[in-house]
Amino acid sequence: MEHVPLGPTDELIPSIGFGTARYHGEPGVLGRAIELGANLINTAESYNAVGDEPGAAERIVCRELREAGADAFVATKVSAQNLRHDCVISHALASRERLGIDVIDLYQVHSPSDTIPIGETMAAMEQLVADGVIRHIGVSNFNVEQMAAAQDALETSPLVSNQMPYSVLDRRIEADVLPYCQAHDITVIAYAPLALGRVVAGPDSTVVRQVADEAGKTPAQVAIRWLLDRDRVMAIPKTERPERVDELCGATGWTLTAAQGQALDAIRA
Repeated sequence: MEHVPLGPTDELIPSIGFGTARYHGEPGVLGRAIELGANLINTAESYNAVGDEPGAAERIVCRELREAGADAFVATKVSAQNLRHDCVISHALASRERLGIDVIDLYQVHSPSDTIPIGETMAAMEQLVADGVIRHIGVSNFNVEQMAAAQDALETSPLVSNQMPYSVLDRRIEADVLPYCQAHDITVIAYAPLALGRVVAGPDSTVVRQVADEAGKTPAQVAIRWLLDRDRVMAIPKTERPERVDELCGATGWTLTAAQGQALDAIRA
C-alpha cells in the first residue's frame, strides 16, 4: 500500500481507504481492507440506510473492526446541524462509543453551517484534541473560503484534510479547492472516486476503459490510480464485497504511462 502525508503532520495514511455511506457489506470487507493496508475507514454519524437507527454505520464499523482484530485509522464526521460547541463535544463522545475505540483518529465537520460560526465549532474540535477524544481535525465539502475560515479559527491544531467528491469524471475541485489544499498542506480525501459507477460502466467511461485495456488493469483501478497520481490526494472507494477490496487496492504499486495519464487528463464530463 502506498501512503500520503496527513496534512502538515508527520503521520502517513494509506492512499486508499474505504467508505461506509449506506454500507451493509458482507462480513470481512473492512477486515480485508485492513489486511491489505487500506486501513483508513471513513464513516459518519449520519451514515444510515432507510430504517436504520442513528449511528448504524458506526456500529457496523465497530463490529467489523472487532472481528478483524487489527488496528485501523478511523475517521468519522459530525453533522452540520450539530456544530454548536457543546453538541460537537457530545456527538464526538457518542461516535467514539458507537465505534468502540479509545480515540477518533480524524474527526471531520461533515458540511459547513450557514448559521453556526466556524470559530465556535473549531474551538470545540480543539477541546476534543486536548481532551484526547480525537487526534486530528478535518472538514468535508468546504470551499476555499470556508477552509480558510476554519484554519483561521484553529489556534493549537492544524486543519489536516478536506473530504470532497473527486474523480476523473468529476473535476470541479481542480478549479480552486485542490490547488488551495496542495498549497496549504491539506490532504484531499476523494469520495465517490468512481463517480458512483459512471467511471466503470457509464456513457462517459470510454477513455477509462480504453486505458484499462492497454494497461492490463480494470477501469476502477485506472480511475483510482489517476487520482493517486495527484499530490495530496487519497481515495475512499466503497464496496459491499470482500473480493472487490482486492481489485480496488490493486490501484497501487504501478503507474500510468505519460500518454495514459494525458488521455485521462483530457476527459471532460
